[in-house]
Amino acid sequence: MFTTRPTLQGTFGMVSSTHWLASQTAMAVLEDGGNAYDAAVAGAFVLHVVEPHLNGPAGEVPILLAPAGGEVRVLCGQGVAPAAATVAHYRGLGLDLVPGTGPLAAAVPGAFDAWMLLLRDHGTKSLPDVLKYAVGYAEHGHAPVENVGATVESVRKLFETEWTSSAEVYLPGGKPPRPGVLFRNPALAATWKRLLAETEGAGDREARIEAAREVWRAGFVAEALVRQSGRPTLDTSGEHRTGTLTAADLAGWSATYEAPATYDWNGWTLCKAGPWSQGPVLLQQLALLPPELPPYGSADYVHLLIEGCKLAMADREAWYGDAAEVPLAELLSDAYNAGRRGLVGATASYELRPGSPGGRAPRLSAHARVPAAADPGFDPMGTGEPTVARLARMPGEPEVDADGATRGDTCHLDVVDRWGNMIAATPSGGWLQSNPVVPELGFPLGTRLQMAWLEEGLPNSLTPGRRPRTTLTPSIALRDGTPVLAFGTPGGDQQDQWQLHFLLALALRPPVRGGLDLQGAVDAPNWHNDSFPGSFHPRGWRPGSVTVESRVAPEVVVELRRRGHDVTVGPGWSEGRLCAVARDPKTGILSAAANPRGMQGYAVGR
Repeated sequence: MFTTRPTLQGTFGMVSSTHWLASQTAMAVLEDGGNAYDAAVAGAFVLHVVEPHLNGPAGEVPILLAPAGGEVRVLCGQGVAPAAATVAHYRGLGLDLVPGTGPLAAAVPGAFDAWMLLLRDHGTKSLPDVLKYAVGYAEHGHAPVENVGATVESVRKLFETEWTSSAEVYLPGGKPPRPGVLFRNPALAATWKRLLAETEGAGDREARIEAAREVWRAGFVAEALVRQSGRPTLDTSGEHRTGTLTAADLAGWSATYEAPATYDWNGWTLCKAGPWSQGPVLLQQLALLPPELPPYGSADYVHLLIEGCKLAMADREAWYGDAAEVPLAELLSDAYNAGRRGLVGATASYELRPGSPGGRAPRLSAHARVPAAADPGFDPMGTGEPTVARLARMPGEPEVDADGATRGDTCHLDVVDRWGNMIAATPSGGWLQSNPVVPELGFPLGTRLQMAWLEEGLPNSLTPGRRPRTTLTPSIALRDGTPVLAFGTPGGDQQDQWQLHFLLALALRPPVRGGLDLQGAVDAPNWHNDSFPGSFHPRGWRPGSVTVESRVAPEVVVELRRRGHDVTVGPGWSEGRLCAVARDPKTGILSAAANPRGMQGYAVGR
């Protein structure tokens, strides 16, 4: 079977990520005797450098880890809403949505602490050993991918007129980063070098990592982040506003471990982060599948998955969040899903239809109840995580020009080592186009609070001390109780759509080389739908919208349209950003694959 690349196989170690430099960095750590967790931390900090439009140290990351012989755990690197981030405060500013950019959208940064906790508890390498790669690329430069420069160019006017600290980093000499020219971030390199210097005498490996966590939450990093939150900043509302982040918020939060949400399907056990993420959407989609599936890739098959996704996403809108108890057991129960399965008809549904688990009445935000079908800014090809950065108001202009809208997205990283340790992580947030660079640090604050609603009484209401519901959703899958697969993708609301399609492609198509056809499942024609409120400002949605790759068979497209789906046919390689690694527990053979779309994801291993 033809694929864009081979499914890699070996026995020493495998890495897959959304950028080749992060993949090779992680592999270098494995070659130097580190384990999967050391490798993931080093690769993650390189992703901050080489994909700054997709993630940053002050963003967030959910991590799923499966230690050899141990239990699968979730490490939550999603920070909470600051103590002053109340619905009343934002409403008092005249807002009905959290801005998509600026300090008002900043949660307590979560990514750095999560990676430090992972390194302390599960790694073996020292802090300098894992940071040296990121420091090197930031200080001495790397050849940037095209999208870094394209993102900067799209917000050039904003950087030059308002976010001038960002211009200093991302418009050196007035030019954005461009391929073939080394790009440096000296401020970021200086931040990590100072952190290493300040923790040098802290003691042993664990003590030094703990000292670094303290510098982040209460030292020079925390001080700079709080100063930045207090700087009036132009955001998507068209006003200059300050944030709510304080020193107490930073000092009082740390990453935490928790049990995964799980679901058993056809001999697989899928593990996801809980309903503070959208992870259980994948589990609900599996629970909604009938015992017998239509032929893989047929119009019946695609229609079934689209309609099941709509039901799962409707439940996400009504029930998921960190501000109320989520009836997850009922949402995944056989009885509930048998009833929901009956709602899938022969034609496309244009309604948002949440269920009533345990007889509870669903609760939806006002934005979820009214689809933005006429939204001129809706883009069916917008498969990333949209964070709209608007241009500055210029003298004589009555309104803020919105032509500077740009899209963010996310990264992903999977590692499996020769001992059987496995990890899947989806770093995101802290995008260069979503908040100004903190001048003292070289990276911006995040904007994840834009996912919370400014309405009281909802599971995802903006609530101090609670996590905004995130789209980030890495996966680990088990067979017969043993971890065999780690995977995930960027893509915002599309993440658990593309992951379902990937998993079913693995399960329903023949294996290759005696193992899972990871690359074939990554390469398979893909699609997504937008029949639910988007998680990112301005929270628009388009009932009935389905976007498919042009490689989907023409007769399938015709039949989907006959059934009432509003189908957009996109480029042949435009849907999905998947990474995956696997381990066969019977043979010890490791495998990996990476997404060819976008021309930068790579798997490596031996």
